[in-house]
Amino acid sequence: MDISKINRAIFKTYDVRGIYPSDVNGEVAEVIGRALGTMFGKGPVAVGRDMRLGSEELFSGLVKGLTDAGTNVHDLGLVPIDAVYFMVHKLNYAGAIMITASHNPKEYDGFKIVKKGETMEWIRGTDLWPRVEAGNFNAASQPGAVIEENIWDKYIEHIFSFIDVSKIKPLKVVVDAGNGLAGKVIPLMTPRLPIKIIPLFFELDGNFPGHPSNPLMPESQVAVRNKILETGADFGVIIDGDTDRICLVDEKGDFVRSDMTTLLLAQLLLKKNPGAGIAYNVICSRMVPEKIKEWGGQPLRSAVGFVNMAKAMRENNGVMGGELSGHYSFRDNGYADSGFIALLILLQFISESNQPLSEIVKPFQKYYKGDEVNFPLTSLLSDEVIAKLAEKYKDGKQDLLDGLTVEYPDWWVNVRPSNTEPLLRVTLEADNKELFDSKRDEILGFVKNLSIK
Repeated sequence: MDISKINRAIFKTYDVRGIYPSDVNGEVAEVIGRALGTMFGKGPVAVGRDMRLGSEELFSGLVKGLTDAGTNVHDLGLVPIDAVYFMVHKLNYAGAIMITASHNPKEYDGFKIVKKGETMEWIRGTDLWPRVEAGNFNAASQPGAVIEENIWDKYIEHIFSFIDVSKIKPLKVVVDAGNGLAGKVIPLMTPRLPIKIIPLFFELDGNFPGHPSNPLMPESQVAVRNKILETGADFGVIIDGDTDRICLVDEKGDFVRSDMTTLLLAQLLLKKNPGAGIAYNVICSRMVPEKIKEWGGQPLRSAVGFVNMAKAMRENNGVMGGELSGHYSFRDNGYADSGFIALLILLQFISESNQPLSEIVKPFQKYYKGDEVNFPLTSLLSDEVIAKLAEKYKDGKQDLLDGLTVEYPDWWVNVRPSNTEPLLRVTLEADNKELFDSKRDEILGFVKNLSIK
């Protein structure tokens, strides 16, 4: 393939992702495979994939590129993304690749890539592009081999190593697999658990007929909420397509924000690891660092993104990290995220709490926090907007860890550019709804006026 015809925009901050088949297809996958094969040498490299519409074509192209470069490939088949991470973290593979577009709409597909280093490391799409563009690929005299690998027993053993199953009660849990890989994995987990699973959308289908793959979208939360209320379940979970995102819904059908879920996970992990670090990103509630300190842990504030989360954990004795997007990362999982490890820890914590989920999270809801607001960036650049906001709120405590955060005693705001879209994201929290509404209108009005000028 002519490399000049590849859309450079698919090489994102964290991964490779684009529209299938116009931007990402078998030919593009083959070129990426040759670049990665040149990087990984003989390997072995593990390759897994989800059930998206283009995944089989991308798998074939990727494997051809890898093997043409002399790399040995272990085909994992249809697996969750943390099974791919497991191959590098626990089994010491040279690298691993997951063919997925995570929570994106069905039109998307792509690749998430990790390699073995001192610890497991992510290969960013932006770092991979120069290798692809240069085109200096290995042309092996002996092509690499392709071996089918069944890792299910080892993988299941790994995720269950995070909990004590004997402490889990016979809870009734609605699991919304969203037509993703959770529909394959949950049935492999349940024989070890005393809980009753009420399944929703367990049929693997890259068209996502049940609802969008993103658990944060309101329309993705309707089915699980209705099923909880219908069945009297203790709580429910929504899992995205490749299973790295998981979101909670309590017994009343109310969505539990993911920074509150981070606190549930942190509480149990800090009991096991006193004084350890808990990573959270800049848009999480200030309740997160307050509670972590109260429980004797070390709050680790991070920029948004799982790569940044992993870095904060590695460098500061972090045992886990959580983001508003529903990603939860764990030190003993190679600092990678896992929806299933999070689910198992939550099952144990909720069982031991002897309270309904709504009561468990109630003490964490001290502040009022609204949904993130996104502004399209047209005539203004994000740096210009941030600079003007910094000047307007110069009497507040400011930092530039990720965009601009301004803190006052009774409210704070973060304004940051999206890593994946031409958007400016605004997150706000206040001591009460009245103050929140006032500051939200003030800030959004200010940004809108800038955009108009």
